[in-house]
Amino acid sequence: GLAAVGGGSALAGVAASAAGSDAANASLGVVMLFMLAVALLGPILARLCAALFGLLLRGGGASASLAAANSRTNSRRLASAITPIVLAMAFASTLVFMHTSESHVASQQLRDGITADHVVTAPAGLPADAAARAARAPGVDAAVSVLNTQVLVPVRGGGETSLQGTATQGVSDAGARFARVQDLDVREGSLDRVGEGRIAIDETLATATHVGLGDKLPLHLPDGTRAAPEVVAVYGRGLGLPAVTMDRALLDGHVTSAFADTLLVSGGDAEPLGALGEVTDASGYALAQNVDREFGAWANYMMAAVLGGFAAVAAVNTLVMTVLDRRRELRTLRLVGSTRRQVLRMLGWESLLVSAAGVALGTAIAMITLTPMMRGLTGELPHVPPLLYAAFAATAGALALTAAILPARAALRERGA
Repeated sequence: GLAAVGGGSALAGVAASAAGSDAANASLGVVMLFMLAVALLGPILARLCAALFGLLLRGGGASASLAAANSRTNSRRLASAITPIVLAMAFASTLVFMHTSESHVASQQLRDGITADHVVTAPAGLPADAAARAARAPGVDAAVSVLNTQVLVPVRGGGETSLQGTATQGVSDAGARFARVQDLDVREGSLDRVGEGRIAIDETLATATHVGLGDKLPLHLPDGTRAAPEVVAVYGRGLGLPAVTMDRALLDGHVTSAFADTLLVSGGDAEPLGALGEVTDASGYALAQNVDREFGAWANYMMAAVLGGFAAVAAVNTLVMTVLDRRRELRTLRLVGSTRRQVLRMLGWESLLVSAAGVALGTAIAMITLTPMMRGLTGELPHVPPLLYAAFAATAGALALTAAILPARAALRERGA
């Protein structure tokens, strides 16, 4: 158990100093090792939790004090009930809050990055002269067409190199006009130099590929053609916006559809742009992109539901068997004068202690895992929606209460109880 704690702590340090996929891979090892540590050190952790939460229970009357004393005395039994709740909380929190953290940062970057007044979209493709026609509209300061696609970039991680699909935008103008409609938060270099054989990339991608300003980035264009453009700018908003920005001409002949799908317009009115496609403002465009992102995250939620569900079933089974094994103890409490209500109240306090300890330990494991992972992937701390976290904690408490009270009621109805 101590070895698992040491290994998890060491991997957490590695994840904190890494970036991109290396941080994510190291963090997966962190959560597994700490969950193993909880399973192996269960009785010790249960005793500590019983001592800590027992102090709070002393003010809850005779039933609460008896629950605290029972928990301190039977630490092994308490550990067997806490461990599956820890696993359920750690698994579900890690998987779900990993997505909420990425989505939160991506949404913020998208809102801050799209500075255009109007966004024209056409999934089937905009007219070839859409940017020129929009630029001629009254009051328009700048109009830039964008072709969204993907390129394959060799990314190093775990000692191996693999091709990773990377969101890419081909823009009709990367100079002053582009600066009016999109803010990529440039950290190094200048977007003015983006052109033939020269691209801009996101900072996280630069770290993952070990490429810096002035280096060549080997990549595969959408049709598989190899290229090695020079990196002339590095920016910070590649999670909400595409991680690679290149001149639209670099994609000619290498994409299935040669027509841009998005037009960013600064200034003017929306009405003249209606003939080109669907027109919205920056906030409406960001909202639509966020909805698409959330819809695409169903796999994460399904995995969290399956793993958390299995762990929850294990927790319920363990709690039910624990209560049923205590039938003699419950009868003894009745014989010495305790009422059924007092016995059930004691079990309720015990189940709340179990759920509180499980939620606390599971949350700690999830945060130790997510913090270095999110630092490496987004550069930010994990984003935990309060209502969603409260729902997880409430579910754990409800399961623990139900799994303890229902079998206890059945046991107390038996003859002699």
